[in-house]
Amino acid sequence: MSVALTYDNWNQEKLAFILRERSDYLDILKWAFQEYQDDEIVYSCSFGAEGMVLLDLIHKVKKDAKILFLDTGLHFQETYDLIDRIKQRYPSLNITIIKPKLSLSEQANQYGDALWKCNPNLCCQIRKVEPLREALKNAKAWISGLRREQSPTRKYLQYINKDPKFQNIKICPLIHWTSDDIMTYIHLNHLDYNPLHNQGYPSIGCAPCTLPAANANDSRSGRWAGHTKTECGLHQL
Repeated sequence: MSVALTYDNWNQEKLAFILRERSDYLDILKWAFQEYQDDEIVYSCSFGAEGMVLLDLIHKVKKDAKILFLDTGLHFQETYDLIDRIKQRYPSLNITIIKPKLSLSEQANQYGDALWKCNPNLCCQIRKVEPLREALKNAKAWISGLRREQSPTRKYLQYINKDPKFQNIKICPLIHWTSDDIMTYIHLNHLDYNPLHNQGYPSIGCAPCTLPAANANDSRSGRWAGHTKTECGLHQL
């Protein structure tokens, strides 16, 4: 049995071979679940539109795949309602809710109220980055719904990436999909999705930090409005 591709044994020749043999999104997902054992790979899902597509594709490849959701305690109610519907639709998927060590009240006592307003980077670090780091500490790879079209910082993404943030392999099956591709797949397959997507929210994060997109050509222009911040810190691009 060959040694799995990991952060520490990153091998360009092996990577080139994989990408020659696995030429599209479904091939990449099949490879990922063949390459890594059950406890070595997870999908960190934000339950946005890309998440609905990936959940459906992953379910076709591995019915009991491990799915993580980072519950900051600040998501829209529509997001929480969607997760409940997804659990009913895909009962075999192993969906785990990850929470920060600090509750919102504990965070307020330590850093002041509404940390997301005065220091959104620290808020994301506490409520997203550190919880995911803990969840991935024994994983060799994780799956993400990042797409090249989403922002200029994501246009160089590959299907398989060396992830220095979490010291593992980040797999992005949907890099070539457009937003139209995503919504077409959702509608053709009658998938559930967040109703906020129909209200001008192409990218949905925490409620206090997410507005409808200000720029129709930038799906993330509604995130962290009023700040120069464009990423939550999970993705070192």
